[in-house]
Amino acid sequence: MSTAAETSTTTPTTRAMPLAKAINAALREELNADERTLLIGEDIGALGGVFRVTDGLQADFGPHRVIDSPLAESGIIGSSIGLAMRGYRPVAEIQFDGFVFPSFNQITSQLAKIHNRTDGAVSVPVTIRMPYGGRIGSIEHHSESPEALFAHTAGLRLITPSNPHDAYWMMRQAIVSEDPVIVLEPKRRYWLKGEVDTSTPAPDAFTAQVLREGTDATLATYGPLVSVALAAAEVAAGQGRSVEVIDVRSISPLDDETIARSAAKTQRLVVAHEAPTFGGFGAEIAARVSERAYHRLLAPVLRVGGFHMPYPPSSQEHRYLPDIDRMLEALDRSFAYPSPRA
Repeated sequence: MSTAAETSTTTPTTRAMPLAKAINAALREELNADERTLLIGEDIGALGGVFRVTDGLQADFGPHRVIDSPLAESGIIGSSIGLAMRGYRPVAEIQFDGFVFPSFNQITSQLAKIHNRTDGAVSVPVTIRMPYGGRIGSIEHHSESPEALFAHTAGLRLITPSNPHDAYWMMRQAIVSEDPVIVLEPKRRYWLKGEVDTSTPAPDAFTAQVLREGTDATLATYGPLVSVALAAAEVAAGQGRSVEVIDVRSISPLDDETIARSAAKTQRLVVAHEAPTFGGFGAEIAARVSERAYHRLLAPVLRVGGFHMPYPPSSQEHRYLPDIDRMLEALDRSFAYPSPRA
């Protein structure tokens, strides 16, 4: 006869799932944990969202908790602000990155400033889910990267996961935050599978993480380009170069200390993102690292990004978006600079 200990089973806390399913699991957990949490967005209910990230949630929690909104981004964000001021914790979905601009005024003029405007008396714990970036064979307004526009606005937090485990925990951390948080979801990675441990939290969502140790150069990026950077570092290793890879994770606040510490160690830094380099967020990283680690750098901080042009047709996006070759070329240029101490 078996004992209770022999026959008992435990629910596994680690399992493989795509990034989109990890976000779905995080939303489910927070809907279960707090009745004040609700979702609002276009086609997120019966359809489950255009990327099926909210699949099944309306069926389980009802249309009063998972709300199909009209086709009106300003209304989605405006309603979310009002709900938050009444004590709810809304999670708003912007269907595609380029659709956010009708709500830009609501986000930057109202959501980001209410807490400060009321001298801290009113909190607006709104989470905005925004699929962003390209490489899905789509067109402009479906493939853009507007992070720098929101990073410029004080009062907003911006985070972007690059893997399913981070996506699960960073989404949960965003929803329970008392500040408004924009979660930039790399849509080209929605189907990237990875292990998600629901019992072991990811590091603080607002910190950068060193994913690969290196000694010769640092490659810092976030969201959709993290796996590209890791692949580039692997190629560089075959060329005899040890490249450290940093996942920035949090755009605002920026964990510049972790990035600067790595750059000071390796003495070279390349920053990459899908958004255009002109006015892109990589410039902020470059400036901060130059201030903090100038005397340790052997070359200027270099940037890799999209071109300063409207997003191209899908047949040409492979020419627009940074890839392994462009990251390696930037590393080559960094190594080509003569040492100032030679």
